[in-house]
Amino acid sequence: MDAPAVIRVRGLVTRFGPQTVHDGLDLDVERGEVLGVVGGSGTGKSVLLKEILGLIAPSAGRIELLGHDTAELDRAERTALQARTGVLFQNGALFSSMTVAENVMLPLKEHTDLPPALIAEVARVKIAMAGLPPDAGTKHPAQLSGGMIKRAGLARALALDPDILFLDEPTAGLDPIGAAAFDTLIQGLQRSLGLTVFMVTHDLDSLTSICDRIAVLVDRRIRVGTLAQHLADPHPWIRDYFHGPRGRAALDAKERNQARQLAKG
Repeated sequence: MDAPAVIRVRGLVTRFGPQTVHDGLDLDVERGEVLGVVGGSGTGKSVLLKEILGLIAPSAGRIELLGHDTAELDRAERTALQARTGVLFQNGALFSSMTVAENVMLPLKEHTDLPPALIAEVARVKIAMAGLPPDAGTKHPAQLSGGMIKRAGLARALALDPDILFLDEPTAGLDPIGAAAFDTLIQGLQRSLGLTVFMVTHDLDSLTSICDRIAVLVDRRIRVGTLAQHLADPHPWIRDYFHGPRGRAALDAKERNQARQLAKG
C-alpha cells in the first residue's frame, strides 16, 4: 500500500444538465486492493466507473489512471492505457453473433500481434480461468446461463492480463450460491494475478467477504474506509445500509465463515 495509487481522483464534478451527481469527489485506489463501491440510486456509481475509464468526460476535476492524467492523453495513448484495464459490465456486454472464444479473442486481435494459434490458446486459458468448461468456447451467448455469461465476460476482461479489473454489478441477477461462487472466483484471481479490483456492487455479501475497503457515495462525494469504519459511521444512509436486516445477515454470514475457517485451522 506504499506504492502510488493506481487510480487517483481529485475534485471530480459530474453534471447532467441541472443535476449535479458528484461535487468535489476525491478518491485513491491502491495497487492490489479490492475496492467495493456502493451508494443509493442516482449517486453515480457506474458513472464514476465510466469516467475513470474515459468513457464519460467529467464536468471538472482530474482523474489519473495508472499514473496518467486521462484528460491529457491522445487517442493512441488512451487506447494503450485502456488495454491495461479489464472491464466486466453488468450484462456481460458480449457480442451475440460471436462465440465465447471469439469474444475473448477480440481484444487480443485488436491490441496484440500474436499469431492466430497463440491467440486461440490464450483464449482457452482465460475461459478456463473464469471457471467455464472447455466446450463453452464454442457456444454463443444465447446458449449460456446468466452466470456463464458473466464468466465469459470476465474471461474477455482478463484477456490482456490487465493491471486493474473493473466490475459493474458482477453478481446482479445471480442466485446466492452463484453469487458466492463468483465472489470466490474474483478473490482467487485477485490473489493469484495481483489484480487491483474496482467493483461497483449492491451485494452486501460481496462487500463483507472480498473487499479490502468500501467506498460509499453519499452527499455527492465519497467516504472510503474499512467495513468496521463504516459500521461506526453515523451518516443516516450508511447506518441504514450496513445496519439494516440485509447488512446484519451479511455480517452474520461473514462471522460464521470466519469461525469455520478458524475451526479448520
